[in-house]
Amino acid sequence: MPEPSSAHVLSPSQLNTLARDLLEGSFPLVLVEGEIGNLSRPASGHLYFTLKDARAQVRCALFRPKSQWLSFVPREGLKVVARGRLTLYEARGDYQLVCDGLEDAGEGALRRAFEQLKARLEGEGLFDAARKRPLPAHVRRLGVLTSPSGAVVRDILSVLRRRFPLVEVDVLPVPVQGDGAAAQLRAMLQRAADSGRYDVLVLARGGGSLEDLWAFNDEALARAIATSPVPVVSAVGHETDFTLADFAADLRTPTPSAAAELLVPDRAHLAARLQALHRQLDGIVAQAARQRAQRVDHAFLRLQALRPQARLAALRQRAMQARLRLDSALRHRMQGERARLGHAEAVLRATHPRRRIERLRERLLALRGQPQTLLAHQLRHHALQLRGLARSLHAISPLATVARGYAILQDAQGRVVRGIDAVAAGDRLQARLHDGRLDLRVEGKEPEA
Repeated sequence: MPEPSSAHVLSPSQLNTLARDLLEGSFPLVLVEGEIGNLSRPASGHLYFTLKDARAQVRCALFRPKSQWLSFVPREGLKVVARGRLTLYEARGDYQLVCDGLEDAGEGALRRAFEQLKARLEGEGLFDAARKRPLPAHVRRLGVLTSPSGAVVRDILSVLRRRFPLVEVDVLPVPVQGDGAAAQLRAMLQRAADSGRYDVLVLARGGGSLEDLWAFNDEALARAIATSPVPVVSAVGHETDFTLADFAADLRTPTPSAAAELLVPDRAHLAARLQALHRQLDGIVAQAARQRAQRVDHAFLRLQALRPQARLAALRQRAMQARLRLDSALRHRMQGERARLGHAEAVLRATHPRRRIERLRERLLALRGQPQTLLAHQLRHHALQLRGLARSLHAISPLATVARGYAILQDAQGRVVRGIDAVAAGDRLQARLHDGRLDLRVEGKEPEA
């Protein structure tokens, strides 16, 4: 066998570099399932361990910060699925798997089952946004389905008391993990919805692994949430945790405390809103008062235009017109009667017989009495009308008002004083009473409060 020439002699570092390039170029991203052994956690934050099965093992490394993103704590003997790339550590010539992430092997199976069920229900339209119902603007009664002894229920009640203590809250106790938890959650949800007591129902639980949250990935529970007649809010786990209940619910919140924050208003904000509405109402009332005051002012001006003196003058004018019409009617009636008498006298002179003369004389006498009776009746009737008009005039006359104990104030020019703004201290006034006049001087004035 010929010996290799010196040109083909490799150093250990060159050989390890070639081997590393060959490994990294030949293997894509791989998934390896095995049991953790030789676990080491140095102060750097990296994780070093081996993955082994019954016949072999492979060295693995999970560098920081990816080691801090794990949803579980790796431990000796735990079966995991590692995702990473094959490489070679040149300094020692160690073949190893550099991991991008670790997943509990049991959780990996659950994750695949979760994704398959989620895809199927999503294909049915169970998670469509158009199906989801809006939450009521004001929640009066709230049902919280959660464990009665956990920190979650204390956090929710604390937030509700701080933000809006008027809301009525019922804690509906249910197990939130373990065998039978999904069935009990579903039964409690159905009873709460059928009671008609609640405006919103909240499914609440703290964070945990996929296995811990598995009760909320139950298909029957997801369908019960989607068909619930009462809006359902899912507040399960932390912000990075997702369950089928989150997708089926009408609203998903990142944490249980966030659900309480979203469902009730802040009482400080409500108080500020009420104060703003109160100020707005005060403004509306003030505006209405100003409008009413303007209407009163207009009515007062109209009343001034219809003051008693003007009405008295109008009634006097009407009385004068009535008297003129009465005089005209009497003259017209007298003229008619005179005409009839003249006609009778002409007929009498024309017929001349004594008997007819007598009859005509009697008739003439009768006719002479009728105008006087009618005239007296008319005069009495018009006298009664005049007395009624006089009483009406007297009732609205300022003199009648003065006779009841009031006085009319006039300034030096004889103008009626209607308000304190028309006079000043030292002005001379005259008060007209029912039995005379008083000369006055203004010592001071005080407006009405």
